This record gives sequence, C-alpha cells and structure tokens, in this order.
Amino acid sequence: MSLCLLVYNIGQRELRKTLKRTNSKVKNQLGKLTNTPTLRWIFQCFQGVHVLIIYQSPKVVNLTEERSLILEFLLSCCQKYYL
Repeated sequence: MSLCLLVYNIGQRELRKTLKRTNSKVKNQLGKLTNTPTLRWIFQCFQGVHVLIIYQSPKVVNLTEERSLILEFLLSCCQKYYL
C-alpha cells in the first residue's frame, strides 16, 4: 500500500510541477482552470478513452482535445499508449 501511495504522489507532483513550469492549466471537477489537479481526477478524465482494434489496426476512441492537452504534460510512456 505504501508503494502505491508513493507512486501516486510522485506522479501527481511531477504533473503539477510540469503545469507550473509551463504556466498551463487544466479543468478540475468544477470546470475551473487549475494548475494543481489531483491525479485521481486526471485518471477519471481518461476513463472514457478506449483502444479499439479493428482488423489488427488499433484506433484510439474518445480522445478529445482536452485529453490530448493533458497528455502533453504526462510522461512519454503515457503519450505512447494513447498516441
């Protein structure tokens, strides 16, 4: 459990640090812009995104512009999964 919390907090800290460094903001649960979102909220934003495989060709479904913007602030391994 401690390891999970450590990884979660490191991810949240890196995301917030990147947002502050680039002077960017994302929407929170209330629709207001913030540069200190929780990682739980970011995970919930991506719940509707799916990888659909048709004829061995993977396609990402429901990747909106807002979600693409959030992806820019995440690690390259996350970007590789969705892009």
